[in-house]
Amino acid sequence: MILPQPESNLKTNLMVLGADIISIMGNSPFKNKYIIVDDIMNKFLDRDKDRTPDLFLYALTFLHTIGCIEKKGYKIKLVKKEIQEEYQPSLFENVN
Repeated sequence: MILPQPESNLKTNLMVLGADIISIMGNSPFKNKYIIVDDIMNKFLDRDKDRTPDLFLYALTFLHTIGCIEKKGYKIKLVKKEIQEEYQPSLFENVN
């Protein structure tokens, strides 16, 4: 499990930045489309003055590693994952 350090700045944490990239890509003009990476990076950098292109690339690499985005040339797209519910029996059910 990835846990941030208690002393770290959450504004520059990879998980927080990754969630912000997901929210940018989930908005209407970018939704369910392949988008040029520069367009997303410009919106990402406009949200906070402390953000750098390096932080964007680190967060993008993190999202690609965990399977949240897929790439095609210089474009990326959010990956929709289907949630599969598993049946978990209750402790009080009669299981044979």
